[in-house]
Amino acid sequence: WGDERCVPPDHPNSNYRMARRALLDGVGIPASNVHRIRGELPPQEAAAAYRSELKAVLGQTGRFDLILLGLGSDEHTASLFPGTRAVEEQQQNVVAVYVEKLGTWRITLTLPIINKARHVLFLVRGDGKAEALARVQGGEQLPAGLVQPGEGTLTWIVDRDAAVALPTPGIAG
Repeated sequence: WGDERCVPPDHPNSNYRMARRALLDGVGIPASNVHRIRGELPPQEAAAAYRSELKAVLGQTGRFDLILLGLGSDEHTASLFPGTRAVEEQQQNVVAVYVEKLGTWRITLTLPIINKARHVLFLVRGDGKAEALARVQGGEQLPAGLVQPGEGTLTWIVDRDAAVALPTPGIAG
């Protein structure tokens, strides 16, 4: 998981709940292979627990093979919102972040672990994301624009509606 809201796993706003219903329930992945963020815990505890979980699962390299991200119309990715401390974090791979404009806590991967991945894939869909996508692709220092895997690859899969404002042709698929 790249991020999670601080809610129980059966809450309508839970990323885990959404992924479980849309994907996991239909493919028979053993529960022991699903490493979710424990959003029902207090924020700092949830972040520490996920750091420990990732260390146990990823081993010494601490490197993901693939990280799947989206882009919010407010220019956030994972729970890395512009102007929050989580965007600047360099020591921890997972942090709890209070998102003031939403009035809520979230747990998120940080840029150091995201940029260490072998492959990062962005999926961006809808005209509500067009302006944010154009700003990121235009080089603005927004969270998604700071995703630059050092020894990995970065792929953007963008629908036509989201790509409408892009300055460069050929981005839409």
